[in-house]
Amino acid sequence: MGILIKPIITEKATADSEDNNRFAFEVAVDANKVEIRKAVEELYGVNVESVKTMVMPGKSKFRYTKQGITRGNTGKYKKAIVQVRSGETIDLYSEI
Repeated sequence: MGILIKPIITEKATADSEDNNRFAFEVAVDANKVEIRKAVEELYGVNVESVKTMVMPGKSKFRYTKQGITRGNTGKYKKAIVQVRSGETIDLYSEI
């Protein structure tokens, strides 16, 4: 599996990309900042100024079913916020 798993497209991430030229990606848990920078530059052809990473913890979930309450957990994942040089942008919606 590659370094970049998928872009994170939420209201907060979209506003951050429009206002501050920062884009959010879900990345491999064992990826470091240098690898993330190289992957974004190769895939999207932009110059990356900085990379911030954070590990998002898993959450406990439950739902009601015919058999009763089903409990489970979501997995943890790593999120990267990538700052792109001013004047450049990443088109995340071209593949839709």
